[in-house]
Amino acid sequence: MAEAGGHPAHGAVLLLIDLQKAIDHPSWGVRNNPDAEANLAALLALWRREGWPVWHVRHDSVHATSHYRPGQPLHAFRPGAEPLAGEPVIAKQTNSAFIGATLEADLKARGETRLVVAGVITNNSVEATVRMAGNLGFATWLVEDAGFTFGRTDFRGVERTADEVHAMSLANLDGEYCAVIRTRDLLV
Repeated sequence: MAEAGGHPAHGAVLLLIDLQKAIDHPSWGVRNNPDAEANLAALLALWRREGWPVWHVRHDSVHATSHYRPGQPLHAFRPGAEPLAGEPVIAKQTNSAFIGATLEADLKARGETRLVVAGVITNNSVEATVRMAGNLGFATWLVEDAGFTFGRTDFRGVERTADEVHAMSLANLDGEYCAVIRTRDLLV
């Protein structure tokens, strides 16, 4: 099942989640993975050079105060993550790209069964989408260093760093819903 280059994820749909300017708003707090943008650029360059499918998920919030709401300046895709002509854009209004969106039907209509997922926020839209992908039977790889999250206070009131939140999300997903990999695994 391996494509050119030998990794089984080569040739899969590169599914980029919520890479919009809204994620850069300072209200989110401190993030992890400072190299995420460089890793995303490397993945995009590889996928586009090889002619493999690149799909974009765009969050279209219905909340009046959200920076992800259509019509707001921060709703736009981040520089370097803009879709090219012919690259599908899947609009979603919840954290999962499979809920109330056309993602599952569009993938199935094109015979796509494998996904490489990158984007934001790890413990929100990325985790929700990857869980659904696994549950729906898609072979899924999550690129842990091509996305990021932010520090949060846990249920017991303990402050958790972005790295801790990220690592827990990856632990929740790896093995059951996807295989967690790094960018360098795909660049070989």
